[in-house]
Amino acid sequence: MTDNTLTKLDNHALTAPFQLNEVKFKPQSVKGNRALALAYIDCRVIQDRLDEVLGVENWMDEYEILTDGSVMCRLKLRLNGEWVIKTDVGSPSEQPDSGDRLKAAFSDALKRAAVKFGIGRYLYRLPAVWCDYDPQKRQFSSAPSLPAWAVPKPKQASPTGVPSLAVRPEPKPAGPKLPGNGEELHRRLQEYDAKLASEKKCGRGALLSHVSQAGVKAGYGDDITRWTGPAIQFAVDTVKTFEASLKPLSEHQQAA
Repeated sequence: MTDNTLTKLDNHALTAPFQLNEVKFKPQSVKGNRALALAYIDCRVIQDRLDEVLGVENWMDEYEILTDGSVMCRLKLRLNGEWVIKTDVGSPSEQPDSGDRLKAAFSDALKRAAVKFGIGRYLYRLPAVWCDYDPQKRQFSSAPSLPAWAVPKPKQASPTGVPSLAVRPEPKPAGPKLPGNGEELHRRLQEYDAKLASEKKCGRGALLSHVSQAGVKAGYGDDITRWTGPAIQFAVDTVKTFEASLKPLSEHQQAA
């Protein structure tokens, strides 16, 4: 969004139902071969929604690990030229691995904070539905159906057959691709670290140190070259937070 504002159209796009393939279901209660289906979305879907509607430059997320193992998320969206913050806490999962439990808490915190902006809030209004369930495979026999109001409306088209700009924002250019592996991530971080240092925005190695320390706290370990999947996305998000905190170095700091 070029004017850094959220229009009524964009607000609808922010809170609109997700595509059917983006909504997942897990059993909340199992009785024999029937289970109560609970709808949920992955945190990556929320990040995609924020990128598409607001642009990557108009949202930020910060996290704090609390003493009980839960995680607090501060989700900041730039709306109407102002930064609006919503905060919520996510709980760790019951997985045996401590890193997986912590990652689940990060995801849960982001999803809960996003709900306060209306993102995915409609999922909490879905009626309770019991569906056929295979307890051995631990999956539903068929995908639970959603009511009509929880299904995205087809994009409207103009009389010429071209989608109307009144209901479909102009697509944004695709951003840079994520690093394919930890070694590429480490190389790109080194290059960006050197660039920030040459521009006198931070000391040499400050970015790498910040990302590495954040990764340790998040349970990914301190060896960035071994990071994969969610850890790489975590690194990208951490870099955004680091950039937002930068202040010009003083002459004394530059000399050092």
